[in-house]
Amino acid sequence: MKILVLGSGAREHAIILALRAELSEHDIFVAPGNAGIAQDATPVSVDPLDGAAVTAFANEHAIDLVVVGPEAPLVAGVADVLRAHGIPVFGPGKAAAQLEGSKSFAKRIMDAAGVPTGRAVRAAGVAEVEKAFDELGAPYVVKADGLAAGKGVIVTSDRAEALAHAEHYLPAGPVLIEEFLSGPEVSLFFLSDGDTVRALSPAQDFKRALNDDEGPNTGGMGAYSPLPWLDEQFGSEKAFVDEVTRDVALPVIRQLDAEGTPFIGLLYAGLILTPAGVRVIEFNARFGDPETQIVLPRLVTPLSELLFAAASGTLEDQPEPVFSDEVAITVVLASEGYPDAPQTGRPIEGLADAAAVDGVRLVHAATASPDAPGGSLIATGGRVLNVVAVASDFRTARDRAYEAIAKISLDGSHYRTDIAARVAD
Repeated sequence: MKILVLGSGAREHAIILALRAELSEHDIFVAPGNAGIAQDATPVSVDPLDGAAVTAFANEHAIDLVVVGPEAPLVAGVADVLRAHGIPVFGPGKAAAQLEGSKSFAKRIMDAAGVPTGRAVRAAGVAEVEKAFDELGAPYVVKADGLAAGKGVIVTSDRAEALAHAEHYLPAGPVLIEEFLSGPEVSLFFLSDGDTVRALSPAQDFKRALNDDEGPNTGGMGAYSPLPWLDEQFGSEKAFVDEVTRDVALPVIRQLDAEGTPFIGLLYAGLILTPAGVRVIEFNARFGDPETQIVLPRLVTPLSELLFAAASGTLEDQPEPVFSDEVAITVVLASEGYPDAPQTGRPIEGLADAAAVDGVRLVHAATASPDAPGGSLIATGGRVLNVVAVASDFRTARDRAYEAIAKISLDGSHYRTDIAARVAD
């Protein structure tokens, strides 16, 4: 197929690498991509937020499938424009994408669908925030209602810190004050064609910047899959996936369909396993980052078949996706100052040596080519790249990932050293 992927981060690079790994030879374009992605797809100068421009490119180049990677084009309605012109697109329309674009919308859909989640209070001003704090108590959970690049959430027992976070986002609109839920977190992806869903393999990511889940929230500093400890509570991964499919994914998809806003694309369920059962923390309307980087390398079923079936409404004809028995972990290399004030423009050395480690692949998030030919790639953002390691067991995968990332040099960079440590013992 001819496939156009919209986006420029590690999630998009992981999608493209999975498509490249198939036996079929796809012709893959990316808009805009980054220096690492450019080694695996053809970059094109199309604004991914401009539905008309994306549609024109797709028509001109006879694109068979458009895959929307990040949330911003979805919330901007790019998928709607493509569908209106008969172009298969993997990604929900603007209305359904509000499941991620608005925390209030997501809570309303969950309530209507009877999906288990925590209590939430919508607060439009400081007085309402204070009242919600009194009602729900500490620890305080404050979420920006709109998109915040993974950094709009704070969980803290410090009331002053929670209030300051709310005050930071209130000028842009209301915030949500939510009930604190305790337990291990799980990310579970569902492909949807608006009616049928197919689950991928669960993963766990690490949101805090520092070891032992300390420091500020980030977009994600690492992840691993599968989750062997699910067997202890649910008996098997399949039993867990079946429960979440029945109690979360299908009710939400059916509710959106009943409201005339079918969800076609990737439903990301952020879950927490509380003593009272599984609860939804949040939904995203696209593949998660960094979980995509470790879920897709384990996928045996051709990704292109799944994406096209979802985009064309034929997912019910697809069997459940098959995954290998191998495990995967990823460790994120971040620029100095991330997440608050990342330093960019610095050269990255040692990439070839890192990529040469057995079972390792490098997935680029924010890299660019230097102005002068022959120079090192430079870092252009906070999360620079992912070191992904695949192996038969977690101890080997961790050894490979950390051996590789130690070979990479980026002045001032940092990464967590405890990714998947629990499951590797």
